Amino acid sequence: MEKKSSAPLNDWHARKTRTLINRLHALIHGIALLPLFYYRITSITNSPLLPHFLIFISEVILSFLWVMGQASKWRPVTRTPYPERLPGSDKLPSIDVFICTADPNKEPTLEVMNTVISALGLDYPPDKLHVYLSDDAGSSLTFLAIKQAWEFSKLWIPFCRKYDVRNRCPEAYFEESDRCDSDSGDFLIDKNNIQKAYEEFRNCLAKIVAGVSSDVSRDHPPLVEVIRDSTANGMNSDNEKLPLLVYVAREKRPSHPHNFKAGALNVLVRVSAMISNSPYILVLDCDMYCNDPASARMAMCFHLDPKLSPKLAFVQFPQKFYNITQTHDIYDCQLRFAWEKWEGLDGLIGPILSGTGFYMKREALYGTQKLIQNDGDFNKYFGPSKELINSVNNKNYKPNYLTFAEHTLQEEIALLASCNYDNDTKWGKEARFRYFAVVEDVFTGLTLHCNGWISVYCEPSRPCFLGSSPISLGEILVQHTRWNVGLYQIALSRYSPLVYGPLRMPVSESMCYAEVAHYPLYFASFYILALVPQLCLLRGIPLYPETSSPFFLAVFWFVFVSAQLKHVQEVVTTGHRIRSWLYEQRMWMLKSWTCYAYATLGALMEKIGLSKASFLPTSKVVDDEVAKLYGMGMYDFRAPALFMVPLCTLYIINAASFVIGFGRILVGRKEMLTQAFLPLVGLILHYPLLEGMVFRKDKGRVSSYVSFLSAFVSSILLASASY
Repeated sequence: MEKKSSAPLNDWHARKTRTLINRLHALIHGIALLPLFYYRITSITNSPLLPHFLIFISEVILSFLWVMGQASKWRPVTRTPYPERLPGSDKLPSIDVFICTADPNKEPTLEVMNTVISALGLDYPPDKLHVYLSDDAGSSLTFLAIKQAWEFSKLWIPFCRKYDVRNRCPEAYFEESDRCDSDSGDFLIDKNNIQKAYEEFRNCLAKIVAGVSSDVSRDHPPLVEVIRDSTANGMNSDNEKLPLLVYVAREKRPSHPHNFKAGALNVLVRVSAMISNSPYILVLDCDMYCNDPASARMAMCFHLDPKLSPKLAFVQFPQKFYNITQTHDIYDCQLRFAWEKWEGLDGLIGPILSGTGFYMKREALYGTQKLIQNDGDFNKYFGPSKELINSVNNKNYKPNYLTFAEHTLQEEIALLASCNYDNDTKWGKEARFRYFAVVEDVFTGLTLHCNGWISVYCEPSRPCFLGSSPISLGEILVQHTRWNVGLYQIALSRYSPLVYGPLRMPVSESMCYAEVAHYPLYFASFYILALVPQLCLLRGIPLYPETSSPFFLAVFWFVFVSAQLKHVQEVVTTGHRIRSWLYEQRMWMLKSWTCYAYATLGALMEKIGLSKASFLPTSKVVDDEVAKLYGMGMYDFRAPALFMVPLCTLYIINAASFVIGFGRILVGRKEMLTQAFLPLVGLILHYPLLEGMVFRKDKGRVSSYVSFLSAFVSSILLASASY
């Protein structure tokens, strides 16, 4: 027993081989960039000046982002939790689970309820687990559905406990048709019964969806209700304890800003403080179900580690998606490159907060340590609720939720869920989930790290959480535009990691945040590289050294090949196929020409007061035609013309410039060979665009309208460049 108690709850290992490769590449590639810039600086005065200057700017931006990215590659580590070494259930801290939904039309009710049920099924003491569903739509549909989910969970959770079911999302469990957790007769009988109960649950939800309005309300009072039977006291018919389930619809009024997801999470923080007041919080998106019920215990292996706990703000798990495969991840939805960076950040002071799948320490959100040190005004920070302040000052404060019907407590919770509670307080400004940027997760994580907190990245072999990702080009581009608007909001603010970070956290961590916040800058480099060399090729203006020049062989060619080989190495060593390199390169450029460009424009317009940030949830409704195209590995080009016209226009310009440039090379202009190589790479890499415009006849092809408009725009640009 003594040996077990002294064993560490977790350990970590540096990825030594990957670290060595990363550092050697950073050294060699960095040295190669020096003569490249020497060439640019010495040739920038060549006539005409503008094209040479633009290419120089493009290479400066790419090099800046590359340098910022090296910090996340310097010391990647991997961590292993040991849940079996945790103390007994009576000594584990309680956990509140926050699930956010905003629109039942875009977030299918059945999917949301499966996430709720899977959270109720976490392998954790039921009296220490509390699940809160935030319904930002204030929808009667969601309210009725969660009551049905509670009824089904009274059957489902005991079944999972009895047979140690690992996948506790019922929809996912029953889709695994060959699954058999036991070969006993009792198990097969119970499984058949629970499957029938689930079908009844599905049918009941279908009737609710068909018969109840799914309108999204922008004007409604707060509604908070503990979902339970009138006499069961959290027990099912077999007197088994079940976790607490609470429905929360915060107040919304058209005249009050609701601060998007951060506003919803802050309401949950306040309301949960009055009901359960758990010291740890799990945040989940409504489509991100619990795939491994052990995630809570894994997170506690870090939060209860005496070496980590005093400064540990959150444990971040990666986002994985059940509807994405490595074979056809044509939209780069798995975000492989991001989770590789998070491993590297874990070797510094921790990964960036990533929106879902993280276990947060409530104390870190409150910022009470800093407040006490500065003799701060608790009323100013936490608002007028005395009960809330009591819960902040007293970690053991836990009102009895069974007395929730009492008028006084109801009034207090209604106040905390009201739309104007934040007014004249520090909520969302200096503590809790931050309001400033659309990407409340990144901004909140940045401020936590700047305040001295650390974080941990945990990626077990079995994904702890699985969600659904958009599988159409249009939805992907809209989603990433929204994300990058938020990132550039941070980059353009006084919280810019380049300015705000270095004095408050390690420079290496600031560099990582700076790379992420300035990601939209890629749009400038790729637009320059997709237009300037090509248009100069039409006019016979060389921008690169001849192939016989030592600068071409030793510098330009080396830098290009070095970057591509490093990318291939990263793809392969993280367990992906080489085709993932192709998909990532393609989507990187497509997003640069669309998402990053519009995100930069949107952030700049908001900065000067010409627009306001908006948040539209990504649709999780799956279209059969879209799913069919995705399964075949074919792009769905039915994206808005605002995205498709720039992409098709650039492709046509590159095709025309390559044909003309190749002709120039044939008549002896060999100094143009490098410039002709650029459009050739673009034509090959983005061949699916040509397919969509010319060869495909299915519904996912590029529309005739987009093709003709792109041809018209490109003709004007090509004609202008010819004179």
